[in-house]
Amino acid sequence: MLNNAYCSDKYQYTMGKSFFDCGKKDQIAVFNLFYRKAPENNNWAVVSGVEEVLEMIENLGNMDPEFFEKFLPGEEYREFRGFLGAMKFTGNVYAMREGEIAFPSQPIVIVEAPLIEAQVLETPMLCIMNHQMAVATKASRVCRATDKPVSEFGSRRAHGPWAATYGAKAAVIAGCANTSNILTGVMFECGSTGTMAHSYVTSFGCSVEGEHEAFTTYIDTHRNEPLILLIDTYDTLKCGIVNAMRAYRDKGIDDNYPYGYGVRLDSGDLAYLSAECRKILDANGFHKCKIFATNSLDEYIITDLERQGAKIDSYGVGDAIATSKANPCFGNVYKLVQIDGQPVLKRSEDKVKLINPGFQITYRIMKNDPEKGEIFKADVTCLRGDELSVKIESGETFTITDEYDRYKYKTFEAGTYTATALQQKVMENGRRCAPFHSLMEKKTYHRETLMHFSPSERRLINPHYYKVDISDGLYNCKMQIINRLVEEINNFKI
Repeated sequence: MLNNAYCSDKYQYTMGKSFFDCGKKDQIAVFNLFYRKAPENNNWAVVSGVEEVLEMIENLGNMDPEFFEKFLPGEEYREFRGFLGAMKFTGNVYAMREGEIAFPSQPIVIVEAPLIEAQVLETPMLCIMNHQMAVATKASRVCRATDKPVSEFGSRRAHGPWAATYGAKAAVIAGCANTSNILTGVMFECGSTGTMAHSYVTSFGCSVEGEHEAFTTYIDTHRNEPLILLIDTYDTLKCGIVNAMRAYRDKGIDDNYPYGYGVRLDSGDLAYLSAECRKILDANGFHKCKIFATNSLDEYIITDLERQGAKIDSYGVGDAIATSKANPCFGNVYKLVQIDGQPVLKRSEDKVKLINPGFQITYRIMKNDPEKGEIFKADVTCLRGDELSVKIESGETFTITDEYDRYKYKTFEAGTYTATALQQKVMENGRRCAPFHSLMEKKTYHRETLMHFSPSERRLINPHYYKVDISDGLYNCKMQIINRLVEEINNFKI
């Protein structure tokens, strides 16, 4: 099978050879994986992919010497190839939990390791995290558009089998009720769901009676299971819904059927058709027959269907989630922030690309509301062990100041707040130390985390922006490096 630790760019290894030859390979580096801007004007992104990142890191070094010779040929690479063949990851990894809410610039994954070991993780780690976080963030948006269940079934549109399988996993974490992908269901023990396609109906002959036979046959062959009949193959209202009721009645399926039953709409005016179907079903005594809707749905269409009063009980969403269709390229980056104990940063002509230097930790500050319970009030990223970090860890009074407007600040008095660190150690000295969480536990964690934010922060359009800051220690560290660089650049001559 593909060892995705080597799904990498060659420059990770050309840089590695330079580090190896010049004696830098054992310098301890700290890299941060983070993103700069959430897609689609989101307030945040949803973390997914950490589990696969840990598996990837554990696979580093598990290749025969011949593998390295195929992309690093020649005598001049011999010693370096021997090093790579024996190189296992020996460092530490800190990460947010899968299902966590992450804001721009916050470290989602922190790697602390010898320089070459940390450097070569960049491409495969970004490949994993960018894909899964794009899907998870989109799925969270879609699921927040309704209080009805949303099913993920975009495998046929996904960018390959790996993307389909792990994208479905990310979608379930972010709120989808289930997935159609059987491999995801087996691997993550979450089950899978599915009924029929139009080809099933037309296989019984392109006729109204053929549709009825398709429905009765399906019921006969799937008793003691949930039953959903696809009713828009020929005409939803004139024959589809009629044949569905006729088949259910012929086979003794009614509101007493314990496994659930329903119909699916996959075309046309879903608001109108669902309302008409609901009237017809209720008039004929099928009050518990559910209406499931599909057809190129996303959070905007679902929101509008809800606004129109559509009588839809459950939604199925495919490519909008599986490919994060409106924003398919997520923006995680992986940047060196410290080398041999010295903070470093990338200064760019583009201000948005300026990064926070140093070994960091992010705290989420919570206050208890008598009516609403624990409410998240702010996130603050500190240098580990700086003055603010110590105050938060000790429960002391502290003040955070807006990085871009130093006149904006907020004080948290001792005894009025609690705080939790978002990045936890998940790998120590090359060995995994993170507890295992099932897919359903990750999904529950995401749902519960989401509810600690205010409704205005959770809304899809023009959300109220949650307070996210950095400590004075981190701010000052960054500005000192920048000011020193600017002075050197201004005085630079050859």
